[in-house]
Amino acid sequence: MLPETVKSKYHDLLSVQHPRVKPLEYRHEQQNTFKPEEILYKTLGFSVARATSSLISAGKGVFVTRGLVPKGAVVSMYPGTVYQKYEPIFFQSVGNPFIFRCLDGVLIDGNDKGISKVVYRSCNGRDRLGPFKMSDSTWLTSEICNPLAVGQYVNNCSNDRAANVCYQEFDVPAVFPIELKQYLPNIAYSCDKQSPLRCVILVALRDIKQGEELFSNYYTIVS
Repeated sequence: MLPETVKSKYHDLLSVQHPRVKPLEYRHEQQNTFKPEEILYKTLGFSVARATSSLISAGKGVFVTRGLVPKGAVVSMYPGTVYQKYEPIFFQSVGNPFIFRCLDGVLIDGNDKGISKVVYRSCNGRDRLGPFKMSDSTWLTSEICNPLAVGQYVNNCSNDRAANVCYQEFDVPAVFPIELKQYLPNIAYSCDKQSPLRCVILVALRDIKQGEELFSNYYTIVS
């Protein structure tokens, strides 16, 4: 089902005959499988994770657990269902602190519980194209495939905790590879394909060292 230009990239992999392995060898291979956060560290030189915030009564926060985040690097993504200005979100918004409003009024519901969770999973199943998932739903669970999909837990800065990340909006281009959409932690509420998928990422404003918590300014959004 892949486009011919993409299918050719995987042709060699499909033609490889994998030898059968014994159970003990297979178990050994499973033990050597890298976790997503380890792959992130080996690829970008840092990893991030949720933990109890250093701010009093702030709940969870996001920390750099390993390595160094260089200035200008994408440090996390804001996951969730994307709503256009005219689409219904009233019931999902009641008591929901995870709704992000873009500059043009588009809303992203990053809540991983309750009705928000049900809506996202429903849309995720609706848009599936055969074997291809059009979005990542693992951010709703404890086993996250995309370790960057924790942006909704980044806390706002304070007088003594300056912002070290900012929000960057962008629309996913139509030429985005279909086989990579399974890692995008966003999905449109409507199946209307006229509007491109909106995503929001968090970009480092300075070098962020291991052990530091990420802080944003909710009023600083780059279009």
